[in-house]
Amino acid sequence: MILKTVMSDLTAEMVQRGRGSSAPESVRRREVARDIRSARERLTSTSGLERAFDYELIRIYAEYRSGAGLAHAVLGLLIAGASSLWVPVPVAVAWAICLLAGVGLSMGLTRRFLKQSPETVSVRRWRSTFMVSEIVQSTSWALMILVADPSARIFVLFGLVIVAAVAAMLAATLPAAAGAALLPLILAALSLLALSQDMDTIMLVTMVVGSQIFFMGLARRVYASAVGALKSQAEKDAIFVELEQAKANSDEARRRAEEANLAKSRFLATMSHELRTPLNAILGFSEVMKNEVFGAHVAPSYKEYAGDIHDSGMHLLNLINEILDLSRIEAGRYELNEEALQLAHAVDECRHMVSLRARSKGQSFYEFIDPDLPRLWADERALRQIVLNLLSNAVKFTPPGGEITIKVGWTASGGQYVSVKDSGPGIPEDELGTVMSSFGRGSLAIKTAEQGSGLGLPIVKGLVDLHGGNFHLKSKPREGTEVVVIFPASRVMDTLPALNLPAEAALVAPVRGSRNAARAA
Repeated sequence: MILKTVMSDLTAEMVQRGRGSSAPESVRRREVARDIRSARERLTSTSGLERAFDYELIRIYAEYRSGAGLAHAVLGLLIAGASSLWVPVPVAVAWAICLLAGVGLSMGLTRRFLKQSPETVSVRRWRSTFMVSEIVQSTSWALMILVADPSARIFVLFGLVIVAAVAAMLAATLPAAAGAALLPLILAALSLLALSQDMDTIMLVTMVVGSQIFFMGLARRVYASAVGALKSQAEKDAIFVELEQAKANSDEARRRAEEANLAKSRFLATMSHELRTPLNAILGFSEVMKNEVFGAHVAPSYKEYAGDIHDSGMHLLNLINEILDLSRIEAGRYELNEEALQLAHAVDECRHMVSLRARSKGQSFYEFIDPDLPRLWADERALRQIVLNLLSNAVKFTPPGGEITIKVGWTASGGQYVSVKDSGPGIPEDELGTVMSSFGRGSLAIKTAEQGSGLGLPIVKGLVDLHGGNFHLKSKPREGTEVVVIFPASRVMDTLPALNLPAEAALVAPVRGSRNAARAA
């Protein structure tokens, strides 16, 4: 019951913390799920860590102990052989057998543990088992004082220090086992005071016990480092899993997007043909009726209806063309037919095309065009579409009697720019992203301007990006809107590097030029 209450409180706290975060919703859900899982494992663990960490710490201990068993046995035999110099051989042999039994017990238990599946391991039982194993093995080492006479006490104390250091390092990942391993060794060193209480013995025992206590503290530091390494590894593994899942989701999303894009392309190709065919007939016949080619209408309103039909058909045709252009740009299938052209000349022609609509609304154009601009390497159709869309928007959103300012000139980096500024209603800052999206229109524009498709600016930005240029939109409510299109310096003809002609071609070119001049003469 207490565990359920604690888990519910932790869940509520983590969910609340996830709601207050500014991370994306999917990231917050993963973090909350990971925190809840970690808290559940810590509450059911015996050491306060996650169960996976408990098992990993015991596994590291088992691997260290299993690998050091042979070295322990060799060290014990060497000490037993050396002790036979001052104690009877049977006593040394008995101690060696006792030590080998303790080492063998430890090796057998660790190897048995390593053979078991992690899912079936009882962490609590194996921790207790290894504590008992450490006590048995350390006690067999502590019995080394029985094979020492007064002349060999320094040797025995030195051996206890070595064994304590090795035991502390090998059992560091299990703090309880490390304490169980050092306790018999400390008691063995203190027991020497019962045999002799001279100052030398007291000092030696104090140093040995102090070093063993130091090794215990060092084992705690090693344990903390091992836990930190396991946490880092777990976080890294979790990140790898999330990355793999994100990659799989991304691949699936990309596959679906490609399929949707292909379906969209097929749909647009089919629909463009199916819509344009009847539109041509509608536009042709409505124009014939509007112009009264075969005679005047009996009712004058029929001529007006024919004009409305023709205008509606033209609007629908322009909308279809815009959708197809935007689709080709987004799909990367818009091909640029580049050539050298005058930016100022193209802007002037486009202004002339929209001037009739501007005059009907009483609007005025103010032009600031640099006449000395060199040619620009660009697609003429795309360039005209860019300028026409900008001017059409300016005329559409500028109230009657308003002003439209056109600027064409150099940029600071050596490129060329076109700026179109109107005195229309403007766009609120929070709607700039809306007007740049497909079919997006600002709220003030909807209230005060003519209806449109909302594709003009996205098409302009797409065409500018194809030319490697920059698109800037500046607007404030009731202060108008300014759109600046910048073409890079690499597209200005004066900045293009000269062609490196081969030597033979360079010699042949003047000869051909002189021959052509002679023929012309």
